[in-house]
Amino acid sequence: MKTEPQREHQWLQQLVGEWTYECEASMEPGKPPENFKGSERVRSLGGLWVQCEGRGEMPGGGMATMLMTLGYDPQKKRYVGTWVGSMMTYLWVYDGLLDAEEKVLTLNAKGPNCAGDGKFARYKDAIEIRSHDHRVLTSHMLGNDGKWHGFMTANYRKVKGGR
Repeated sequence: MKTEPQREHQWLQQLVGEWTYECEASMEPGKPPENFKGSERVRSLGGLWVQCEGRGEMPGGGMATMLMTLGYDPQKKRYVGTWVGSMMTYLWVYDGLLDAEEKVLTLNAKGPNCAGDGKFARYKDAIEIRSHDHRVLTSHMLGNDGKWHGFMTANYRKVKGGR
């Protein structure tokens, strides 16, 4: 079963490499945002998928490891993926689309809300390509008011000399 990468798969390949990131996140409404740093190694799986393995600081201290997979499903005509982290037991499942300019990949997911009350919420993560060595990840949660509320922005920079 041989599959040739399509244009959508090729878009993902620009994520491949060694990255560092700086993140600003509002962990609770009304509290000032917190800043975190980390790194991420992204590798290609056959030109069809990317696997992103990150390691970074956590709120309240400590380190976490995160793993994201992203690919494109030609039958669905949608980007698909998963995300897991060492700080939680939930498997996030992504489904998304690339914008018309092919600069922003918006990934939709459903997961535990930030309040930790056992309820679920809708989330939207957007990966914006700013240049070959700079990308931005923004995360939003759909609030009870029906509006998307941003709670995290991470700036990724490709490591010089990295892949």
